[in-house]
Amino acid sequence: MPQAAHRERLVVVGNGMAGLRLLEELEAACPGRYATTIVGAEPEPAYNRVLLSSLLAGEIGAADIVMRPRAWYEERGIALVTGVAATGVAAGGLALSDGRVLAFDKLVLATGAEPVVLPLAGRELAGVTTFRTCADVARMQAIAPGTAVAVIGGGLLGIEAAYGLARAGLGVTLVHVMDRLMERQLDAQGAALLAAALEGRGITVRLATQTRAICGDGKVEAIETDTGERIPCALVAMAVGVRPATGLAAMAGAAVGRGIVVDDAMRTSVPGVFALGDCAEHRGLCYGLVEPAYAQARVLASVLAGKPAAYPGSVLATNLKVSGVPVFSAGDFEGRGGEPVVLRDESAPSYRKLVLREGRLVGAVLVGDTRDAAWYADLISSGVSVARMRADLAFGRAWAEAA
Repeated sequence: MPQAAHRERLVVVGNGMAGLRLLEELEAACPGRYATTIVGAEPEPAYNRVLLSSLLAGEIGAADIVMRPRAWYEERGIALVTGVAATGVAAGGLALSDGRVLAFDKLVLATGAEPVVLPLAGRELAGVTTFRTCADVARMQAIAPGTAVAVIGGGLLGIEAAYGLARAGLGVTLVHVMDRLMERQLDAQGAALLAAALEGRGITVRLATQTRAICGDGKVEAIETDTGERIPCALVAMAVGVRPATGLAAMAGAAVGRGIVVDDAMRTSVPGVFALGDCAEHRGLCYGLVEPAYAQARVLASVLAGKPAAYPGSVLATNLKVSGVPVFSAGDFEGRGGEPVVLRDESAPSYRKLVLREGRLVGAVLVGDTRDAAWYADLISSGVSVARMRADLAFGRAWAEAA
């Protein structure tokens, strides 16, 4: 192990899931090589954001989402800074909101993404929140059970917020401007099945409905739609998406598109500065998903360990439980110009749509039964021919491979 006085100084900005995974991968690839400091703006050490809806619902406690305790960092000689924001980058130093400047030899930006706040009249009222952090969850949990609340946004974040609030005993109306839920991950039939499942959990789903304003006198009283309808509520959760946090990268002079532009080694355009996770843009894509961030962390750890490695990109896939309903989608699931294969079981309920093109699986949507999700994902990413199992493919791996 290099002597401490001669170790390179590595500073990681962002103690989220991507930043922590990088530290874990570095421990495996080159333990003790760097004098490492990780900086997080939130007061808590890294926690699992995927579980925030379960925390909101009261299904788990705050301790259940913590990924590594503070002692883990201490035992490995990693300096952990929490509750302090990074405010600037210049001349090999990272400026912090408490006045400190951390010198570095290498800098990793794992700054994540920031929730989008719609420019609606009334957005400054008490009772308007986003859904991204533990602090957001705490604000929602302060609302008394039985209270009417509104969630704006029918993507993954909005649905998870609605589910958590409904499970906490609140009367939830989910308002989405598009004509189907999770339009980036689901086709129309899969989205309709998910909407029905949410309605079955007591959530009112309003599709093709645009929020025009948030109404109230000092605090939220209702939202107003584009038709002039007022939907009474005491809390409004905006969950309309996130945008990569690129401010620090821009200060450092790094190239920024939608995210922080990186190459296959996760390098930015500034020597010694790297980026990964939700803030990074690789080959024109910002994934905003956990698995690509973890794959990027493995590559970057190898690069920082002095070993050759390259991130080839990831197949866009979503495999999770949305409001208690298993959902998976991957590849070109809309399938324009392809051959759709659909299997629907009304009694389950479950839905499968596979898209074939030139004898290969190019996209899939599964709702309700996702047991074969990993297999379908492998078929899509490998591009192997599925022609011989075409007739049985929708029934799953065991059936198709036995045929």
